[in-house]
Amino acid sequence: MNLADKINQPVFHHVGNVADSLSRPCYVVGGYVRDIFLHRHSKDIDFVTVGSGIEVAEAVAATLGKGCQAHVFRNFGTAQVKRHDLELEFVGARRESYSRDSRKPIVEDGTLDDDLSRRDFTINAMAICVNAAEFGELIDPFDGLADLDDQLIRTPLDPDVTFSDDPLRMMRAIRFATQLGFSIVPETFDAIARNADRIGIISRERIADELMKIMASPMPSIGWELLAKCGLLIHILPELDAMRGVETVNGRGHKDNFYHTLQVVDNVARKSKNVWLRWAALFHDIAKPVTKRWDAKLGWTFHNHNFIGARMIPRIFRDMRLPMNEKMKYVQKMVELHMRPIALVEDVVTDSAVRRMIFDAADDIDDLMTLCEADITSKNEAKVKRFLDNFALVRRKMTELEERDRIRCFQPPVSGEEIMEIFGLRPCREVGTIKETIKNAILDGVIPNERAAALELMHDEARRLGLSPVSDTL
Repeated sequence: MNLADKINQPVFHHVGNVADSLSRPCYVVGGYVRDIFLHRHSKDIDFVTVGSGIEVAEAVAATLGKGCQAHVFRNFGTAQVKRHDLELEFVGARRESYSRDSRKPIVEDGTLDDDLSRRDFTINAMAICVNAAEFGELIDPFDGLADLDDQLIRTPLDPDVTFSDDPLRMMRAIRFATQLGFSIVPETFDAIARNADRIGIISRERIADELMKIMASPMPSIGWELLAKCGLLIHILPELDAMRGVETVNGRGHKDNFYHTLQVVDNVARKSKNVWLRWAALFHDIAKPVTKRWDAKLGWTFHNHNFIGARMIPRIFRDMRLPMNEKMKYVQKMVELHMRPIALVEDVVTDSAVRRMIFDAADDIDDLMTLCEADITSKNEAKVKRFLDNFALVRRKMTELEERDRIRCFQPPVSGEEIMEIFGLRPCREVGTIKETIKNAILDGVIPNERAAALELMHDEARRLGLSPVSDTL
């Protein structure tokens, strides 16, 4: 098959001409070729040459004009050339062999067939020639194009060898299935299950990279369900694996918290591209397995699972090598607060409760409401409608109170520094007590969020504490 029209761009002709001048066969390979057929745009282009890829890269850079140079990584035998918004990666064709305890291969020079056969999946094992004589010719030794048409993920060679050699490929199989909506062929999936424990030699950082791509996919649940079914999940996130299944006592069971969670994640994904809100959805019930109790009167209970789950988040993020920064704190806050709107709609929606929720969630209040609405997965249509109607009421009240009381960006009308100055105090418990009294009074609607009212309450509370101002200026 000739695909000259698919790569009829100056960069491919330029690289091909340089390769011809060096008498080197040269091919576009991997993901760029796959994405041509998927009609996906990519700015990263991988080239394989038979011989030194570094030599071709340096020659390409030298002919692209002033300011363009090849960045060489000799330890890996690769070089990169950046041109405008394109990144061109060059490597020599190679074959690889692996030791049992490492995914770092022993690399030797090889043929194009050697290079394509070492690749992870057939859909990534295609190449297009850029040399002038065969420009646009497709090389597809493992019928990757047919697998693309059939939307299948399979390995070019024995899947047990492929996954044992480089266990990260198991994560990549599931990630591609999730991103593309493809199916993993049974023999490939069975090999993942047989080799699942090999994932232990892969760094947590590399696993986290694949999980982030799964979470950014249109339906993240596809990946998480596959991870569970093949046995990888228990190795990479045992806390989530523990949520699987239903326990029954006296004929009463609880919902499968794992599949409920996946539905919540997909519900959030339909409403938001915020990947950290999706992580919050994944972890919102993470403490249910450790808080699950049977009560003869109440049935199954999960008391305080939101608070205990929030305390679990830093350790989980640390173990998974997810960022220990404001992203982690955001997820922790969402997990802790996710029961608050539900508690509101199950009770009377008071101004005070809504103010406190806005105060605690601050700028993340809209995300919190999105998460809580996504958490409604009941098959009872009347129940779903009742909850959504009540959430709409909460949202209306939020808007009214925010316009009136400015709680979302709440700043106390009287600062701790002013309290210390007025009463001649150093930092102490009394200062905190006065500040807390003012804050609670505003949130409970006892006083408006205004300076004059706050100052009056400050003096009342100070007198109760036996404090007198040292100045009459305020």
